Amino acid sequence: MKEQYCSAPLSAAAFPFNGGLHEECGVFGICSPEDLLLAQEVYNALFALQHRGQLSCGIAVNPGEGAFVCEKGMGLVPDVFNRERLKRLEDACAETRGDRGLSFAVGHVRYSPAHSAEPENTQPLVMRYAKGAIAIANNGGLTNAAELRRELSAQGSVFQTGTDAELIGSLTCRTRLTTTSIEAALVQAMGRLRGAYSLVMLSPQKLIAARDPYGFRPLCIGKLGEAWLVASESCAITSIGGTFLRDVEPGEVVTFGKLGMTSNKTHCGGKTAHCLFEYAYFARPDSYLDGMGMHNLRLSLGARLAEEYPVPADCVVGVPDSGIDAAIGYSRASGDPYITGFIKNRYVGRAFFQGTQQERQIAVAIKLNPIRAAVEGKRVVLVDDAIVRGVTVGRIVSLLRKAGASEVHYRVTCPPFRHVCHYGTDISDPALLFANKVPPEQAAEYLGADSMGYLSLEGFKSCLGSAGVCSACFTGEYPVDPPKEAQHDIYARPLRTLEGRG
Repeated sequence: MKEQYCSAPLSAAAFPFNGGLHEECGVFGICSPEDLLLAQEVYNALFALQHRGQLSCGIAVNPGEGAFVCEKGMGLVPDVFNRERLKRLEDACAETRGDRGLSFAVGHVRYSPAHSAEPENTQPLVMRYAKGAIAIANNGGLTNAAELRRELSAQGSVFQTGTDAELIGSLTCRTRLTTTSIEAALVQAMGRLRGAYSLVMLSPQKLIAARDPYGFRPLCIGKLGEAWLVASESCAITSIGGTFLRDVEPGEVVTFGKLGMTSNKTHCGGKTAHCLFEYAYFARPDSYLDGMGMHNLRLSLGARLAEEYPVPADCVVGVPDSGIDAAIGYSRASGDPYITGFIKNRYVGRAFFQGTQQERQIAVAIKLNPIRAAVEGKRVVLVDDAIVRGVTVGRIVSLLRKAGASEVHYRVTCPPFRHVCHYGTDISDPALLFANKVPPEQAAEYLGADSMGYLSLEGFKSCLGSAGVCSACFTGEYPVDPPKEAQHDIYARPLRTLEGRG
């Protein structure tokens, strides 16, 4: 089938702000028999997961039988959780510490699609029902969320947020009324869920973790002394001094409580579809996902890229920070030296938060500054993890040109991003994507580069071994059917838009 491209003139204005590639959410949970400062441990872990979401964050603790205490807000982890808020959480735990055998806490960092960037959607969510209460935090995107909400609403359920976490929690609580335990209810509820989810849930006496049967989003298990840990990425476990043990298997439900760790694999054993963007971009380089170290994997991606798109060059530069590992791999394979071509200002927030294109370009210039002495007069290979809209990349290429680079050859460790993701990544319109705007033969010219090369899908997969992956954003072949109806229904709208309507 012939590729179709937009016939409109190509310009930076053709790529509006809200078309960027945004991170997934991050979740963390702890079950401890020890006298730990749980809120502080969760805070530290969320700080390690901050790259997965910068919009909002929250922590919920369970200081007694069903008495959940939750603190959350909009903003980065250190901005939301000052000493006063952490003390309130610790004080709540201290009131009953010593009276119980176990203490529990969960946390969440969030980036959301633009349509649900509202304070009420901040997680964890505390939900009360006939048999008690739960606290839940989730990462992913359900493809049948709208139809499930409509069905449950017709049966009397009330939704206060537009989150999948509330939907999963509501379905689990309803199911709990006719099952023997909260984990059994979750296992049964999972039979109704379609799409991506990796979640942590607190009941009065248990910490529960679950991953969808395809394993779209990562989730792993660790230990800190006698405490059990669950996290979106292993970096959150090791950064607080814990030991990474293993991944939660796709479809697995793991429960931590008085019996230690128990596992239910009712939904395990099917075809997996791990997100390729988790491997190439989302996860931190020091994390292990699905048995693979991200640093070494990205070295392999860069090396394969050098094989597929060699070019005479004097040096290799990585786009900080996510392109650096691949650039080192490219350098080793090509024989061209890797150099530090940019200084990154780490006190500037991510550029995609800027509201206008002009602000975004200014943010890039402030955040990244080329080192003229390193690149002047040289043929530079610029290695990046992915290209979504192309605006930021064009600016980075321009910075290298102004610093005196004689040639700039742009290389990307992902294939062309062409299709909408229905499993949690914030790309809702394929018309916003660079690969759908710019034909491959015009891409280098548009970006101001001398040449450009995307890593092939076959090349990417060759670096992964036998893992089943989701490549729908590249191919349009979805492991789970896309939504049958619009997901942005009435429940996903901000609550304030519904006021005064009875």
